[in-house]
Amino acid sequence: MASVDRTLIVGGGIAGLTLAAALHQKGFEVELIERSTCWNTVGAGISVQANGMRVLRALGMDADIKRAGTVLRRWGFCDEQGEMLFEVDLEALWEDAGPCIGIERAKLQRVLLGGAAAVPSRLGTTIASLRQYDRRVWVEFGDGSTGQYDLVVGADGISSTVRRLTLSADPPANAGHMAWRSLAPIRPEGSTNLRFFLGDQCFFGLCPVGDGHTYGFGHVCNLHVHDEVRGRLERLRKRFAEFGRPVQEYLAAIECDEQIHCSTVEWVQQEEWYRGRVLLIGDAAHASSPMMGQGGCMAMEDAYVLAEVLRSAATVESALDAYVTRRGPRVKWVQQESRAVSESIRMSPEIRNATLRARGAEMFARRFRPLMAMP
Repeated sequence: MASVDRTLIVGGGIAGLTLAAALHQKGFEVELIERSTCWNTVGAGISVQANGMRVLRALGMDADIKRAGTVLRRWGFCDEQGEMLFEVDLEALWEDAGPCIGIERAKLQRVLLGGAAAVPSRLGTTIASLRQYDRRVWVEFGDGSTGQYDLVVGADGISSTVRRLTLSADPPANAGHMAWRSLAPIRPEGSTNLRFFLGDQCFFGLCPVGDGHTYGFGHVCNLHVHDEVRGRLERLRKRFAEFGRPVQEYLAAIECDEQIHCSTVEWVQQEEWYRGRVLLIGDAAHASSPMMGQGGCMAMEDAYVLAEVLRSAATVESALDAYVTRRGPRVKWVQQESRAVSESIRMSPEIRNATLRARGAEMFARRFRPLMAMP
């Protein structure tokens, strides 16, 4: 077991909370800080795929996730009117790795907070500076207080302060498309499975998340604008007005502009994940396009593997080396394949749809096959 008396986790999102639970279960002393002044979430819903559920099962949180969400048994890819191009049986694909669950982000956060309840946490806390020497990390917090730690983990998301202070001041890269995310109290046409509706340089996704609600997400390529809140719902309806009935039912069920979260999709292509005893995980290290729906699952896997290598390695240095060796190829694969999916959305709909009808299921299985094994 690596000699880590005190670990600081910066960030209370999926990566940070999962890591807090995992390290606590392994017997490590952990603290967590979060810059927000309350436990809130950005976005609307999420599909926790089977490799993420496998991590939550190992941490004893899978049953709560199942109760809070809904099982996604199939993933269908349609044209914009809803004609099926191909469909994947997710239970057959993932086998015993676990189920795929659609869940509201707020409910996922509540479960993760419960798993990390024994870990001391401070809200409204930021980092002002980091200094390393003699195998210790000295941290100055935004309020002027200080602390020293054996390991600091930056799980503070795509705009990571830890990354900026330690490894790179470069901002995230624009992925070339925008996303609108929301929740609505409806199941369009009684939908029980995840569906993507593919249009011309855009798509709209519908994902059941439990309690009769659906998570909806629209993506448009080659667009980078500021979409102010006022009038956002009407603009979103116009943008996807040519899509079929399920999408129209969903959009009609949204009542106000404030229900819709809009953002530019960004990437983090970080070649180096740690320096000394400061490490990045999750989106802080490797945020990518959401096209594979693997962002949250990669964060969960990061947390699980980091806790495991710290428990089994003799030193912190060897543990961090082992972490990068195990996580690097898997993360690189997800980023590479997410780019490929992004490029396919930009293709001519006629060519893309014909390809998906002929080979979509085969391509999908190849894309996810490397994730079937334990991380």
